[in-house]
Amino acid sequence: AVMVGSPFIAAGRLDWWPAWALVVLSLIASIISRIIPARKNPDLLAERARYVEAKDVKPWDRVLMPIVGIIGPLATWVVAGLDERFAWPPLMPPALQIAGFLVVAAGSALVTWAMAENRFFSAVVRIQKDRGHAVVSSGPYAFVRHPGYTGGVLAAIGIPLALGSAWALIPGALSAGGITVRTALEDRTLQEELAGYREYA
Repeated sequence: AVMVGSPFIAAGRLDWWPAWALVVLSLIASIISRIIPARKNPDLLAERARYVEAKDVKPWDRVLMPIVGIIGPLATWVVAGLDERFAWPPLMPPALQIAGFLVVAAGSALVTWAMAENRFFSAVVRIQKDRGHAVVSSGPYAFVRHPGYTGGVLAAIGIPLALGSAWALIPGALSAGGITVRTALEDRTLQEELAGYREYA
């Protein structure tokens, strides 16, 4: 509710169609990204829901996860809303906004595909010994080691474009940077601690 309401509060108005379109797109993507993995890997959603009480989470991820998952996206929405309210230059061309929606949709689809393929797609970085953690190399993992993070970077850059805010690209880029740092740290963890991952990499 906070995420959905924040751009409209910041903009000071409700009649802002790009924000509504992005809210609808995000809700649809969120629902689909739960339904498909739930059918293929029913235990995954339970794993993702237990991220707060998980004991073996890497300490650095306790810091990074809220930044890239909550604070960064929220800041992007708020800055875009303020940009809409005060019409800060430069103005975003409509074609670039449409491209932004396509990029967000592509990023969301990639994340969903990764979640459907990887039953170890936890919300936090941990070696899931309790769930028989093993290397996943099928689906999108045949092409890129971290497709979920790749999709997250696409969304972080696509959201400011879709909302027509050049200024929101600043928190969007910072979010993408945070995702990149988290990716590197997780990859190092997997190479050091997950059997077979170094060979896969």
